[in-house]
Amino acid sequence: MTTPTRAAGLDALHEFVPHAGPDYRRDRNHDLGPARTNVSGLSPYLRHRLVTEQEVIDAVLSRHSLHAAEKFVQEVFWRTYWKGWLEQRPAVWRRYRADVSDLLAGDLPAHYEDVIAGRSGIDAMDAWVGELIETGYLHNHTRMWFASIWIFTLELPWQLGADFFYRHLLDGDAASNTLSWRWVAGLQTRGKTYLATTENIARYTDGRFAPTGLATEARGLDEEPFPASTPVPSDDVDGRPGERVGLLLHEEDLEAESLLSEHPSLAGSIRATAVTADPEQRSPAAVSAPVRAFTAGAVADAASRTTDASGRPATVLDSAAPSSVIEWAAAEGLDSIVVPYAPVGPVHERLEVLRASLGAEGVGLVTIRRRWDGRAWPYASRGFFPFRERIPGLIGQR
Repeated sequence: MTTPTRAAGLDALHEFVPHAGPDYRRDRNHDLGPARTNVSGLSPYLRHRLVTEQEVIDAVLSRHSLHAAEKFVQEVFWRTYWKGWLEQRPAVWRRYRADVSDLLAGDLPAHYEDVIAGRSGIDAMDAWVGELIETGYLHNHTRMWFASIWIFTLELPWQLGADFFYRHLLDGDAASNTLSWRWVAGLQTRGKTYLATTENIARYTDGRFAPTGLATEARGLDEEPFPASTPVPSDDVDGRPGERVGLLLHEEDLEAESLLSEHPSLAGSIRATAVTADPEQRSPAAVSAPVRAFTAGAVADAASRTTDASGRPATVLDSAAPSSVIEWAAAEGLDSIVVPYAPVGPVHERLEVLRASLGAEGVGLVTIRRRWDGRAWPYASRGFFPFRERIPGLIGQR
């Protein structure tokens, strides 16, 4: 069980750092089962920013050279890249969400329920479904095999597979999850698909699985074109705080201290703090119990670490609905609320609804974006390889 606290995330980082260099480069693609001693296990903490990307990179590079830890550093930046890419193309997210809603509301493929219950008849898939449901995690290589078999062997809609992952992954986020499934399907990089093979699975699971009857070709899917991309705004602050400011954290960013250190003018003026989350917004279907439990634990941990200017701990709001936030703002006498910027996804959509509701009550909503995102996202306008060339320079900035 992954403990949903910042302290547990920092412990996991400390344990992994010695292995982030040559060990990770050599062993990262092997799925050795739930023990996973060859990977960091940090993704649930990074996804909720219980631990930040900057902290992880700093810790790793304090022990290894960039050359030695290049593969691991790139994995951290992949998540940043996906977010920046989707930030410039929100229509991709909106179409995926609409597709999921339509598919779940319609006539589902006859074998869909069997597959997500671990009854596909493919031993590897059924074991992976069980592992995902129980633990909220799958090895990255396994996620690629799973998606490939789902799309090309079982011939199920990729959107339903992405939704299944999103509902169950502790580290599931809108960008990494959606765009990774699109990549396997041949939509993200046009015509480039990923084909899972018996030999590759057997090799990288050390013979634990060698499924037969898999698709022997993977023809890329097709779709209607999207609108042109839009640049990432240059300003890290959107809005102007008033005199009576509250800080509201959400499940995309639960580490207030480092966030406010980037905006010191705000740090001393926070009159009240609160934390809210709603993991159910990930999907029209039910979100898993492990995801709900991890999110609730992460929110409680963030509340215990977050205080206002007088040292008063944060309030955990009982709902993420605008009415709950408005009630808190009124009780605290706030004229503006500062929130961490949420990238494209359910929380971003929730904050836009909240902005309008607060505005009607005369309360402003101010978003503050981390420098990490503001520096890196603009370079995610094309493929990962041009972005990768920017990594050394991005690491050197503060």
